[in-house]
Amino acid sequence: MDHLRGKALLAAGFHMPERGHVEQLQNALIVIGDDGAIITVLRPGENGYAEQKSAYRAAGTLVTLPEGSYLLPGFVDLHVHAPQYPQLGNALDVPLEVWLHKYTFPLEARYADTAFARQTYRLLVDDLIANGTTTALYFATIHQDATRILADTCLERGQRAVIGKVAMDNAEQCPDYYRDASPDAAIRGTEDLIGYISRHPDNGEALVRPAITPRFIPSCTDATLQGLGELAKQCGCHVQTHCSESDWEHGYVIARHGVTDTESLDRFGLLGRRSVLAHANFITGKDMATIHARKSAIAHCPLSNAYFANAVFPLQAALEKGLHVGLGTDISGGPSGSMFDSMRSAIMAARLLESGVDPDLATANRSRRAGARIDFRDAFYLATTGGGVALDLPVGHFSQGYQFDAMVIDSMAERGTIRLWDDLDRGEHILQKILYTASKPNIAGVWIGGRQAL
Repeated sequence: MDHLRGKALLAAGFHMPERGHVEQLQNALIVIGDDGAIITVLRPGENGYAEQKSAYRAAGTLVTLPEGSYLLPGFVDLHVHAPQYPQLGNALDVPLEVWLHKYTFPLEARYADTAFARQTYRLLVDDLIANGTTTALYFATIHQDATRILADTCLERGQRAVIGKVAMDNAEQCPDYYRDASPDAAIRGTEDLIGYISRHPDNGEALVRPAITPRFIPSCTDATLQGLGELAKQCGCHVQTHCSESDWEHGYVIARHGVTDTESLDRFGLLGRRSVLAHANFITGKDMATIHARKSAIAHCPLSNAYFANAVFPLQAALEKGLHVGLGTDISGGPSGSMFDSMRSAIMAARLLESGVDPDLATANRSRRAGARIDFRDAFYLATTGGGVALDLPVGHFSQGYQFDAMVIDSMAERGTIRLWDDLDRGEHILQKILYTASKPNIAGVWIGGRQAL
């Protein structure tokens, strides 16, 4: 695959600019500018299609996807704990609070070692790109140097990213060996990272952006939450945190503040257009109304929720209320870095929420969530356009002015897992099979901002 800046791509594929409608591209001509943004998308028969196709071909700047290849928007992963990658697949048999203190905090503390950070982050970013993730929202650690290395790595590898140095200073909930020394240290560390990323000499196109990142309310003192809220108002940066993730976490916040996570975060000024709340399994109807009013977003993490949340997020209800929602792998609470797995898990979780799971109950009494299911279309939207909307970034679909972040799915890859039949699989059936059966070997190429990343 070639770099595509200043070129045109002739391709078949799929995208979803709007939820509920899959748009199939057939021999579409996508023209990409020198800045990586899409100049135009022309279909056969439209004005200018034949002329531009001929012109780019004559100039040697027309790239044509081979037969059996399908173009998809790059995935947007709204929740990744970058330092947890070494424990992917481990320690999934304990409650969240045990998982944090016994396994996760000791691992994250190791990122004081910059060599360890550099090795891990290179592996992570390369692996996510190879899985089709072109944009990632990253939690890092409390360490300034290691978090800067993560930003450097994303710039070197060409991955679009929003990155936050984790703020956590509450001595009652954070271990002595792994926490910010004070509210001032947590806030200044966040400010320092914002400055580093914003002024990075290789980040002129803002490929990487900073995020204000209170880990979650239990890990932060009120002074830190207040200071980070004021900082968010000043800089307009993204904000990311966990929200009502588990019985323990949700109950802790109510006991400490007398209100839910959502209400508390709002009081501290941490809910805004660029705020992303991970999990949100226990949010109330009132919480949903607040999140909607603030135009904040939810990172739905169905795979990790199965292990740590103690509940299923009411996804369909959130979508019906107009909330911005995307998907997150939640490495390493979720034991997979593939957004394909996140999509499949989202569909499965919604179906189980609708049908109920207790066989001892009569069918009529088994479910309390009629209409909770989603289908592959919803999952595809959440993994692409939904993620772009959540981050307020021009990514997630192939439209004029949007960045050309894309992957090529080779349905005939020798070691792939997609099997298509010419007389059976057409239109959306092809996309459905891709989403349910594709694996890493089927991803033949990745572009981010028109630049080849894989």
